[in-house]
Amino acid sequence: MNVDERKKEDRLLIKRAREGDQKAFEELLNKYRNLVYHVMMKMVRNPQEAEDLCQEAFIKAFRALASFNEEFAFSTWLMKIATNNCIDFLRKKKLKTYSIDEPVQYKDERVKIEVPDHDPTPEKLLLREERNKMLDDAIQSLPPRYRHVIVLRHKEEKSYEDISEILKLPLGTVKARIFRAREMLNKKIKDIF
Repeated sequence: MNVDERKKEDRLLIKRAREGDQKAFEELLNKYRNLVYHVMMKMVRNPQEAEDLCQEAFIKAFRALASFNEEFAFSTWLMKIATNNCIDFLRKKKLKTYSIDEPVQYKDERVKIEVPDHDPTPEKLLLREERNKMLDDAIQSLPPRYRHVIVLRHKEEKSYEDISEILKLPLGTVKARIFRAREMLNKKIKDIF
């Protein structure tokens, strides 16, 4: 069944459900229950909670069925209700937290929590900054046609397709220029890193 057929079938079921046909809503539930349950399970990782959240999502959807906009897919609307409900559930579910400044009681002893400092040292920061500057200098020394593709790809994080469109170049040319630019950069910065 393609997307249009599924939407058409859903519209008919929704129309019948809005008119009070419980069987139509049951059909919608059966059609989308596994999808909702699967997503809830991924979010909460607990079968019972996922089952409860799945049921709540369908109850909320049934109550709000009158506000459903038929321009959109029912599955999208339903998943929005389900995920919002799950997010609310997760916010309400408080996790027990401990202060890292206070010792924790464990059996007969109090254990002090020590958290290692992973922040880079001033020397490492300076070295990283210097390497970044050298890399930027190496990029700036590339011929313009190679510099431009490298900046778009690695600084601006554009896709190959986007670069092709921006520069009005064939995709193969963009890929070849990026490959060549990387080769040139590797030669220039081999000693730096």
